[in-house]
Amino acid sequence: MSAPVILPGAPGAILLICDHASNLVPEGVDLGIDAALFDKHIAIDIGAAPLTEALAARLEAPAILATVSRLVIDLHRQPDHASLIPATSDGHTIQGNVGVDRVDRVARFHAPYHRALATLIRAKRPTLLASIHSFTPELESGGAGARPWHAGILYNRDRRAADLAVAMLRAAGIETGDNEPYSGRVLNATLNRHGEANGIPSLAIEIRNDLIRDAAGVARWTDILGPILIKISNSLARKAPLAT
Repeated sequence: MSAPVILPGAPGAILLICDHASNLVPEGVDLGIDAALFDKHIAIDIGAAPLTEALAARLEAPAILATVSRLVIDLHRQPDHASLIPATSDGHTIQGNVGVDRVDRVARFHAPYHRALATLIRAKRPTLLASIHSFTPELESGGAGARPWHAGILYNRDRRAADLAVAMLRAAGIETGDNEPYSGRVLNATLNRHGEANGIPSLAIEIRNDLIRDAAGVARWTDILGPILIKISNSLARKAPLAT
């Protein structure tokens, strides 16, 4: 088991989540791929971990960061999802995942991560969950073309936080996707489970990974997102009903 990194922060308000923080392959797992692939977006959300850590420090907020590569198991998928343990990713075959024991991978990595997140939520009692991700400017497998957005805000049914974030980012002149580059109505597993299921407002924040590949980019986006998350949290504290 690879235990997630927990940044304690202060209770209440915002809790930060980074499902794809690591490209680590734990002992006993052999994916059978070239080492260079572990630096690509298929293995890790590039820049997401340092951005999460910087936001946690800025906001004095608790955070949870995964310590296993999404190629080993995607913690942002339901246990029965077809791409939970990907046999291919953006055109690359992940040979070590062909015919793998899914039950064992879930028990070793997926279940403990989500138990840890549930425990953290109970302990910190957040009023907003913010999941931090990054996306590649263009998929290697082609077909979809270049992604023009600098940021994307994803959500499923609960739009309370997402609508505020989209409006604030666009007001700041940032090219922002509303449920882009993919829809949270399709892929929103962590927030569905820990946010919507508990009635906690939530949103997934996707930043194009070429914008947060270095310290300067992380610092810039910390300056952008920190005040926005505070404003969202404060606004939601004055409101109650679930928006659908």
